[in-house]
Amino acid sequence: MRAAGRAAWARLWDRVAASDPGLLRLTAGLRTVASIALTLTVLSLLHASVPHLVAGAMSAMVSTFAIREKQRAGQAVTLALGLPVALASVSLSALLNSRVVAGDVFFVLLIFGAVYSRRFGDRGTALGLIGFQIYFLSLFIGATVSALPRLYGVIGVAFVCSALVRFALVPETPTGTLDRLRRAFRARFAQLVTAQLALLDAGPDDMEKALDDVREGTARLHETALLIQGRLEDGTSDEAVARLVQRRIADAEIAAERLGLLLLTARSAERGHTLTLHLPGAPVPLADRLPVPDRTTDTLRRELEALRLLVLRPVGADSGTGLARVRNRLLGYREEENLPSASDAVQDVFRGIGEAARAVLGLRIAVDGPQDESEDTPATTRSREELDAEDVAIASSEEAEDAERTGLRRPTTRAAVQVAVGSSLAIIGGEFLSSQRWYWAVLTCWIVFLNTSSTGEILVKGYRRLLGTVLGVVAGIGLAGLVGHHTWTAFALVLLFIFAMFYTAPLSYTLMSFFVTAMLGLLYTLLHTYSASVLVLRIEETALGAACGVVAAALVLPVHTDRRTNELLGTVLARLTEVTEAAVDQLSGGAPAELLDKARDLDQALADLSASTQPLTHPITPLRARRDTARFVVALLETCAYHARYLAATAELLPTHPSIAADPRLREAGRRIVHNIGVIGAHVADGDAVGLIETGPSIASLLRPGTPGTPRYGRVTDRVLRHLQRLDEAVVGLARPLGVPIPAPAK
Repeated sequence: MRAAGRAAWARLWDRVAASDPGLLRLTAGLRTVASIALTLTVLSLLHASVPHLVAGAMSAMVSTFAIREKQRAGQAVTLALGLPVALASVSLSALLNSRVVAGDVFFVLLIFGAVYSRRFGDRGTALGLIGFQIYFLSLFIGATVSALPRLYGVIGVAFVCSALVRFALVPETPTGTLDRLRRAFRARFAQLVTAQLALLDAGPDDMEKALDDVREGTARLHETALLIQGRLEDGTSDEAVARLVQRRIADAEIAAERLGLLLLTARSAERGHTLTLHLPGAPVPLADRLPVPDRTTDTLRRELEALRLLVLRPVGADSGTGLARVRNRLLGYREEENLPSASDAVQDVFRGIGEAARAVLGLRIAVDGPQDESEDTPATTRSREELDAEDVAIASSEEAEDAERTGLRRPTTRAAVQVAVGSSLAIIGGEFLSSQRWYWAVLTCWIVFLNTSSTGEILVKGYRRLLGTVLGVVAGIGLAGLVGHHTWTAFALVLLFIFAMFYTAPLSYTLMSFFVTAMLGLLYTLLHTYSASVLVLRIEETALGAACGVVAAALVLPVHTDRRTNELLGTVLARLTEVTEAAVDQLSGGAPAELLDKARDLDQALADLSASTQPLTHPITPLRARRDTARFVVALLETCAYHARYLAATAELLPTHPSIAADPRLREAGRRIVHNIGVIGAHVADGDAVGLIETGPSIASLLRPGTPGTPRYGRVTDRVLRHLQRLDEAVVGLARPLGVPIPAPAK
């Protein structure tokens, strides 16, 4: 029973780790709630009034969530600097409270400075956020000059409690976060294998849902890989370890995605296309092969289950010989003689399982060091030797920084000017709605500008905030009636809503706005200023603030969604060119180069582009054709990125791999692909650019790989051919929706 309980707990923990990679949301929610709870406890022991309890709770919340630096020393410095910023902000608010014009002018200047300070990194962002939020807090509780001494004490207590929780009660270290992210990667890898198992067993009616699950699992695994890569430098002991883990994470992601594609091919009437795994709503391939109840299919199902077990429980000292034998069996499928008698497509799936097992082994060695080799088979020994040889080849490289924009072209300066203008409009309009609570419109205007870069993004964010606010008002009215004037019950609900707000923020901005508004309804109840009209006024002020933000974004130094997406699309194409050109050059015999950093830059640029297209792909957009085109383009780029990642990973094998060699013929194939990407990039940057897509014989026919009697994966050409072919097709396919001329095929 005890063992069964531990197993159930492990499964539950894996689900939590997979749903919240690195437990980042859980940690943020717990730390904020603990800071507020500790602050309320200390202030209640000091017999603070309810307004001071509210001020302390909000100060603790701000001082906790504003800090975004990863290193503890940097967090301590920022928190120490934040206290005098908070005291200065509340002092100026109280002094200017009775001077309407001067107060409003200073508030606009403060907003400008808070947004502009983002150009100075995480510390500047945190200090600007603290200054703005504490000023807003003083307006919320109606701070006066006579109340300043007590408020200083309350804010000081809140900052001290926040520091105590951050560094003692709910500590977070870069190493610990990275370790949790790696566990989340394993859990999401296992979930993807489970989805691939469902794809293997799906009937014709279930194929669409099975494919959707595989797409979602692939995207979630890629998201976790990006999170890990963003924290490697801070969470590892040195650069060499960081680069090694980065390589093994990339290998595992490629192996997992490739396995899904091979399964899709084995189930389909024709070879599966990578685009199917990235484009939501893509046509479901005809499933005229598998599942057939025979020995090979049963073996395939068993090995996928074994791979899932291997991912969740990597081989270690406490795993026993049983799991080691499973690992050895799966790695054996990398040898031609161990493949079962089946069609080429099914044999490819077994090969894919072997490569995935190798990737899991490599990741385990990179993270935990050498493992017990007493149970190794010759196939496992060969895999270890390959991994050791690759580790030697990993070296550091320098990256060139892009020139920073200056003046009003700098994003932080432009955003600061826009939000200052929008806030000025919000102040004027808010005063007409309410001379006491006009600041709600300013807060909304401020928030819709955070982490947005185009008019379309601001419009979508404003819509989501308004929707969440309306729903939150309904909930706030009901809760106020239930809670009444039970102070501590209301504070307990406030803590619950704050946790929910932080836990759901990365998932749904609408949900976050809902919890914020419901929490504010309870705070108004505690301050004895609650009424249904107050919450209705909040809806009006929110709508006004969102409208002012959209107007400012559209009229003041506007960055239209088309322009923003074109800029990011150009960046993605440039990064794709860098990865492809460098990988093909190395595959053709060129000098070794660092490719994984280039691949990571490509992934990050693609993630930025995907986020910027949300206004175009939002369900409420009336431009259906444009929405479908945006989705198609992003899916094609994700397909290109997958094949480019594989080329980069394979190219890094060449300097030390004992059994594969470069092929100079690949250089010409890569030249055509790079040329076509350049033509598309020039067209995106300038619609009048002159250039034609090169077409002609397929890359497969140009290279003529494979001769009878030789292993299919014995030469680099055979390894990368399909990926070069698919990359070439995807790039040409990308030209069509972007309006790039394609010459008609010769007769």
